[in-house]
Amino acid sequence: MSHDTTPNSPAPRMSREAVRAKAQQVSAQQKRARLMRRMLIGAVVLLVVAGAGTAVAMTVTSSVTKPTLSPSNMDGDGVAVREAVTLSSSSADLPDAAEADAEGEPEAAAEATDDEDAEAEVEQAAGVVDIHIYVDYLSPGAGEFERANARQLGSWIEQGAANVVYHPVALLTASSNGTKYSARAAGAAACVATYSPDQFYVYNHELLVKQPDIDSDGKTDQDLADLAVAVGIDDVKKVRTCIQERDYTSWAKDATARALEGPLPGSEELTLNGAPMIVINGQAYVGSLSDPTEFAQFVMSVASDAYYSTPDATATPTPEATTTPAS
Repeated sequence: MSHDTTPNSPAPRMSREAVRAKAQQVSAQQKRARLMRRMLIGAVVLLVVAGAGTAVAMTVTSSVTKPTLSPSNMDGDGVAVREAVTLSSSSADLPDAAEADAEGEPEAAAEATDDEDAEAEVEQAAGVVDIHIYVDYLSPGAGEFERANARQLGSWIEQGAANVVYHPVALLTASSNGTKYSARAAGAAACVATYSPDQFYVYNHELLVKQPDIDSDGKTDQDLADLAVAVGIDDVKKVRTCIQERDYTSWAKDATARALEGPLPGSEELTLNGAPMIVINGQAYVGSLSDPTEFAQFVMSVASDAYYSTPDATATPTPEATTTPAS
């Protein structure tokens, strides 16, 4: 009996073709895998580049649409007061001789009389003095100086005895719990100076005598805009938009940097070293902030020195001053 002992296996040729086919299949899979990896890496790179491009475009667009704006009606980063309007809060914050006398307070009346005498002396000093006042609207000292001297400064302006320029600066930006009140308030003052210059003097006064406490949040942008409306600004819409969009906040920071670098207007080497800083004909005032008589005497001294140091000086006509009857 015979048996078929031939193995049930493919011929050698068929076996080689199967191996070759398998190898080709594996190679094709590997190529596809490499291609997919490259495509994935390329997509990631494109996304990264596109994201960076978008960020750059947004930054550029932002800088283009919101440039650093410069306010109008400025004199060396300051606002010259051409006319001293009536201050709404004067009766609450400033001495008044008539009221003190009517209430039977001779001591207060005497102080007011001394102030008026000092005003008359400055008005009689030869020449017109240049007074530059650097104010941070969060500075207690700036508020103190304004309350003590606003009345006599207004008198000198009206009499033509002094050119008064207020410079809003932002030295205490870090002292308002992150709200940057000093810079925002200085920017708001610049908005009023730009769009409603006749109301700058009273707005500046209100900001100084109604200051928030240092290290508090300060007034909001809406509060600053509301205060501007309350003092009677001309173009409410433009001023409110300017304040609430902080158009001049960057300018306030730049103006402060320029003052810190110096020299200050009217001086050869003075630089801003605090707020308030008061410069009269290029000389810094270092006396009492709350004594208007001492300040007036310093102004008169500087004005007199300037007059006598000028060859062939011609005396300026003396403005009319209200005299106080002798007691």
